[in-house]
Amino acid sequence: MKPASLNFALLVTGPCYGTQSAADAYRFACSVLQQGHVISQIFFYQEGVHNASQLVQPAGDETHLQQAWVNLAVEHGLTLDVCVAAALRRGVSDEQSSTQAGLEQWNLVSPFRLSGLGSLAQAALSADRMVQF
Repeated sequence: MKPASLNFALLVTGPCYGTQSAADAYRFACSVLQQGHVISQIFFYQEGVHNASQLVQPAGDETHLQQAWVNLAVEHGLTLDVCVAAALRRGVSDEQSSTQAGLEQWNLVSPFRLSGLGSLAQAALSADRMVQF
């Protein structure tokens, strides 16, 4: 008998470089999906919002973690939500927020999207497991 699949929500609070937490979250997400489970949402909060910046330029011999998140999301149809307040505070902005602020540039890479903490709360309520990195 095959065990039932679980619905996971992930909270990533570490930046793509400088700590291991975002890389651990990525590897965990890959493992969860490989085992046949579901990820309903990946939410980037605090310093984790830096994972969504298209200005990340890792060295040639390093994993391009931001691109890995993008590829994973596209391949599996995942939601990559970024806390809007934490992102704007740290200089990560989408086109709409930049335009509203009178700025000519933005750096949030698709499929990452700015989202409120309400979506994190909803994911926590609907997921079988909420895991923070």
